[in-house]
Amino acid sequence: MTARSMRNSTAPKFRKSRSSRFAAVGALAVAGSLLLTACGDQTDSGSKEKGSGDKKSNSAPLFNKLPEKYQKSGVIKVGTNAEYAPMESVENGKIVGVDPDIAAELGKKLGVKFEFTSGSFDGLITALNTGRHDIAMSSITDNKQRQEGLDENGKKLGKGVDFVDYFLAGTAVYTKKGNPEGIKSIADLCGKTAAVQRGTTYEKALQTQSKACKDAGKPAVKIEPFENDTEAQTRVKSGGAVAGVNDYPVALDLSRKADGGNAFEVVGEQIDAGPFGIAVNKDNTALRDALKEAVDAIIADGSYLNVLKKWGAESGAIDKAAVNGGK
Repeated sequence: MTARSMRNSTAPKFRKSRSSRFAAVGALAVAGSLLLTACGDQTDSGSKEKGSGDKKSNSAPLFNKLPEKYQKSGVIKVGTNAEYAPMESVENGKIVGVDPDIAAELGKKLGVKFEFTSGSFDGLITALNTGRHDIAMSSITDNKQRQEGLDENGKKLGKGVDFVDYFLAGTAVYTKKGNPEGIKSIADLCGKTAAVQRGTTYEKALQTQSKACKDAGKPAVKIEPFENDTEAQTRVKSGGAVAGVNDYPVALDLSRKADGGNAFEVVGEQIDAGPFGIAVNKDNTALRDALKEAVDAIIADGSYLNVLKKWGAESGAIDKAAVNGGK
């Protein structure tokens, strides 16, 4: 869900990229979250075993940058919504993908384990700010609305969060394989049904396009929001919606893998490219700054790009981390 300029001094410098994913986090109650207990705390970076939280013995280069709480526990608790391959998804009861693998590399620099727990996407920031998680890492688009804790109408809902930007992504339109309606871009959805996950930035992208349709004297987009993205995909696959809207790397992964590449196809170019950020409580500035240093460290040593290449997501690579670089 509008293009955001990355030209301010705090914005990351991006590699050549066409990758795109906008994911918004709503302020719904955590009680509504659907925790995937089978995949909580099960990533390459997460472990039930507490890390070696001994300041004197830990040899990780950025260990001493962490607040004492994490040095002692050896663990950073991560909230995610594991439904967005290749960024984060569940395979054989384990959370895998770009974000868990990046977190594993960050853990090597910081000397701690990152333990992922999956829940409802629209409850992640609420869970973070109530202390259930230390960070949220779930392909979350960094923008001013989330930084300032505002709803889509500009009403203050909470204190917001800080972001450490680590990836560039935008919004893509995908259709049933063969594109039976001949959709070429999001502008072709006027008067047509489109499926989307509720509470995301790409739902907002559809709302923006629907208004543009009406302003041009055309029928509005018939937006069908679903609780999770799998339901939206099913709606497109069945023909009930002519298209779905999703993050570019997610839509691309769907087109390549769903039903052996025979279920969906991506149409047009990505839109509204902007940064994904690791969300951190605004009061936890020391953790935020340690994470930024760690992102820069894995970019510098090449392990960051290796992770992206592993998952076919290297087009979203950045050259430098930023704090609150989104617009």
